[in-house]
Amino acid sequence: MNSVQLIGRLTRDPEVRYTASQMAVATFTIAINRPVKSGEEQKADFPRITVFGRQAENCEKYLNKGNRVAIEGRIQTGSYQNKNGDTVYTTDVVASRVEFLESRNAAQRSSEQQRQPAGRTDQRPASRPAETQMDMTGIPPAFEEIEDDVPF
Repeated sequence: MNSVQLIGRLTRDPEVRYTASQMAVATFTIAINRPVKSGEEQKADFPRITVFGRQAENCEKYLNKGNRVAIEGRIQTGSYQNKNGDTVYTTDVVASRVEFLESRNAAQRSSEQQRQPAGRTDQRPASRPAETQMDMTGIPPAFEEIEDDVPF
């Protein structure tokens, strides 16, 4: 079985090129933190992701450096000869599915919060529109509990 699922953040904007048959091919790299023992320095892996077709075009259109994504796909290895005649081995993740885990605005807010000085939390909006406010359970106030019995 050759199946992989990854969640990480883009290290750069996706690059799209087109094949001779006009199929879009997007490539980008994501950063994935490795589990570490307490007290150890954080380490990360940076797998290269390849996406084809309409999904590749959507990645170019909607993803930017720093966006959090979930990738589902397979590992593919290959090799080529570089200019010096040396064989270079490659390992890529060929994505069958790319899920955008946050909007562009959320990524921008996240990067801005990471840049603000420690201890400053006063830059959050005072309130959100009523339709997006949620109580402590994470349920929007417009949600009404169903009183009827569920038929399953």
